[in-house]
This record gives sequence, structure tokens and C-alpha cells, in this order.
Amino acid sequence: MTTDQIPVRVTATDAAIALIRKLKDIHGPLMFHQSGGCCDGSAPMCFPNGEFKTGDQDVLLGEIEGSPFYIGRAQFEYWRHTQLVIDVVDGRGGMFSLEGPEGKRFLTRSRIFTDDEWNALKHAEQGNEQSKTEART
Repeated sequence: MTTDQIPVRVTATDAAIALIRKLKDIHGPLMFHQSGGCCDGSAPMCFPNGEFKTGDQDVLLGEIEGSPFYIGRAQFEYWRHTQLVIDVVDGRGGMFSLEGPEGKRFLTRSRIFTDDEWNALKHAEQGNEQSKTEART
């Protein structure tokens, strides 16, 4: 892998993508938030876009099917070296998560970035920070 090939921090399985598309057809634009909660830390919550208020303690990891995916900053620091893979399984989702009535729940799986992927990410993030600093001056 070269630094031109920057891995995404969050992706989804085909099953999760199919459910996201179905939920978008029903609810319109969506957003996701992965909290570091004690009880369901591996279950991202799915909301209508903008319904969950994000703030300084949230990190935008990327998008899945055009839907922004946020994670709490403390959780991000813990999972910084991993790619999150959003999957779907049978069961009940979080009380406020949109997939619940479908008899499904989203589930976060993860895999550790390879050394090449991690180096590409670090290089890209350093470049982004430098660009932000230059834009402010």
C-alpha cells in the first residue's frame, strides 16, 4: 500500500448497506453515532440525520452510504488503530436506533490496520492538520 491509498476508518458489510438503504427509503438521510457506553458499546446508533446532536467530543470517522458516522472522542482514542466494520445481526437494536422495528441491530466489528495502512493514515492526518494550520494563517 502506498500513501496514495488511504484506508477508510469505517466501512460496512453488504448486509448493513442493504439495511441502511432500506432505512433511508423510510426515514430519509441518516447519521450514525458510536458511543463508548457501558452496555452496548459495540452497537452504533442510527438516527435521522441531525437528530443526534454532535459536539466537540465527537469525531467524524467517515460516511457509510452517504451517512455520516461519528464516534465519541474517548472511544476513538481507544479504537484509533482499527477500522470499524459495521455489520447487522438479528435482534433488537438500541431503543432509539432506527433499525429496531426491522428486527435487526447494527453491530460494530473491528480489525487492526496493517502497518502500511496505519502509516498511510498517519501521513494523511498530518497533511490535513498542516493544511488546517496554513488556512488559519
